[in-house]
Amino acid sequence: MSRKKSADPELAHQLSRRGMLGVAAGVSAAALLGASAVPAAAQGAQSGHGHGHGPGTGTGPGKGQPVLTPGRLGVQLYSLRDKVSTLGFAKVFDELERFGYDEIEYAGYTQGEAGAITLPQLKRLARDHGLKGIGSHVNYYDDNNPGAYSFAQNLTKVLDDAQALGLEHVGTASGPFRYGSTVDAWKRAAADFNTYGAAAKRRGMKFYQHNHAEEFSFATDKPNVRLYDVLLAETDPNLVYLEMDIYWAFAGQFRFSRTVEGRPAPFDPLSYVLKQPHRYPLFHVKDGIEDIAARDGYRMVDVGDGDIDYKRFISAVNKTRDGRRAHHWQVEHDQPVDSLAFARKSAAHLHSLREKC
Repeated sequence: MSRKKSADPELAHQLSRRGMLGVAAGVSAAALLGASAVPAAAQGAQSGHGHGHGPGTGTGPGKGQPVLTPGRLGVQLYSLRDKVSTLGFAKVFDELERFGYDEIEYAGYTQGEAGAITLPQLKRLARDHGLKGIGSHVNYYDDNNPGAYSFAQNLTKVLDDAQALGLEHVGTASGPFRYGSTVDAWKRAAADFNTYGAAAKRRGMKFYQHNHAEEFSFATDKPNVRLYDVLLAETDPNLVYLEMDIYWAFAGQFRFSRTVEGRPAPFDPLSYVLKQPHRYPLFHVKDGIEDIAARDGYRMVDVGDGDIDYKRFISAVNKTRDGRRAHHWQVEHDQPVDSLAFARKSAAHLHSLREKC
């Protein structure tokens, strides 16, 4: 359907009065991004791409093919949780449609004070705004609550709901720490994920796990073994997929490029993708300004305002087999100052990126 050109006056009035709510509970990687130990911000500075606005970004019409594949721009609705809770899905979807989004990734199916909504209503509402539900984040486990809405406690219900929404993917942003941080603990978590992946596959969906920085830490019993490598090795690549949160992967690079004993253990987030691109159907596009005084090495900002070179990252993934068709890009900000302004700016920035002619 056609994209809307003007803002909803009622929405604009409400937004002017409402503050944000608080948080409720192939090509080689080295050739593309430089040495694996170099943080993303440093790579951007070396190549003139820092903050996405430097020379050679290729923005503007008629300056090459769009970096972002048409139809593949999404947003993780956690970034807009304040507006979903106060204004409801309909008004949020109205704005996302106007900003040019194609897809949405759910972080729950309720809309707070905006009132009750059924899954069929939510599916229809997204479709009516030209938005495709591409995935959903659900808790991995809550072992103290047998009735918890999680994969471990209520797998059938979780998959029923995802299927009712017509989702292609359903996954978790919970780390695989259910049984601890040893190698065997992560093997047990990987076995859980294989079970969920098999169940999702029987319904025509893909199960996925979304990383934070800690997945790139080391096993407590084998301090030279990176836990993320255990997850990749122990999960079936035909059953368990990954959603790389690029910001958190670079934060992990900053924090865990040395073992606990201080030995160098560099890694490059992009190299994980290029080795197994089929395992990464989804990505989180989240930006940050380099700050080595911060715990994670970055301060989170709106997409396009930071130092992570998304033009280069997305272009590299595009060059993999079926790269332009096989991957989806969801923007996210954990704590945006203005969530709708974040969504608008992020879409505009990613749409502006152009490949070199």
